[in-house]
Amino acid sequence: MRPGVRRLANGIPRLGRPAPCRLNPPEVPNTSMWGPFTRRDVFQAAATLCGVRFARGQDEPVFSTDVRVVNVLATVRNKTGSLVGNLSREDFSLSEDGRPQTIRYFARESDLSLTLGLMVDTSASQRRVLDAERGACRRFLDRVVRENKDQVFIMQFDSAVQMRQALTSSVGTLENALAYVDTETMQQLRLQQGGGTLLYDAVVRASGEVMRKQRGRKALIVLSDGVDVGSESTLQDAVDAALRVDTLIYSILYSDPGAYGIFGGPDGSRVLQRMSNDSGGSFFEVSRKQTVDQIFDVLQEELRNQYSLGYTSDQPVTISGFRTIQLTAKQKGLVVQARHRYWAQR
Repeated sequence: MRPGVRRLANGIPRLGRPAPCRLNPPEVPNTSMWGPFTRRDVFQAAATLCGVRFARGQDEPVFSTDVRVVNVLATVRNKTGSLVGNLSREDFSLSEDGRPQTIRYFARESDLSLTLGLMVDTSASQRRVLDAERGACRRFLDRVVRENKDQVFIMQFDSAVQMRQALTSSVGTLENALAYVDTETMQQLRLQQGGGTLLYDAVVRASGEVMRKQRGRKALIVLSDGVDVGSESTLQDAVDAALRVDTLIYSILYSDPGAYGIFGGPDGSRVLQRMSNDSGGSFFEVSRKQTVDQIFDVLQEELRNQYSLGYTSDQPVTISGFRTIQLTAKQKGLVVQARHRYWAQR
């Protein structure tokens, strides 16, 4: 509720006293006696001036507004790739659909709560790397999750999407759930006549069923080789689903070169890069130079060194749709990592 509106509504007098609002004739009868007016009539007269609506069956006004604060999470790095965490609101410039916007809210996110989703690819192509993924996930959760403050859920996807652990702040509960994250058995594969990798469907489900209900900082961590097989959703559907609920996607490409035979398999890097870049997250690739544990270390630093910026658009929402955002740092040599679009809901 906006302070200005609240003060106006609270300033309306009780019955029997003159109204502070100047209502000129002929809108209101020229009378100094308020006796003929009921309490509800007085509120409705003020509502006409203030844009306040009444809920049916209620005597008290229900304040509503079309103003929505657009939140943008950002990470800033310098030329060497090091995180920059000492910037202020004045160090950023922001525009929407090419129009400059005023940054009204600003905070450093190093100590705010976090909602995470661990999305683990358990298709047959991940069978030989899954142990390493589980171990790295345990160590990451142990270092990052602050019990009673952060929340994490675990979802696995192969030929089906399965919630292994609902949102919890208990690291012990999460570690126990990770033990059950595993690939399909040969018997399961035979019964269903082959496997699948419902990567896009998993992101859509996690966004719509879990992240939509959460507030604050939200991120999905996707561990996969980036190859989708069998999803009803498309890559665009997955990206849009995350953007609609203000969720970043951090993707970790972890592939087994021998999983697809001597000729190798499809390259899933572009898929994961698209998910991360469009949502404002980061893309990583496990290699000899960078292990999955080292990647989780970098990811931990990013999550604890973010900026949160908020603004209210100068353009009212008449039709729901995506709008573009451009956030830059005024200082030369700094690279801002943030989402490029948001969903404006009418």
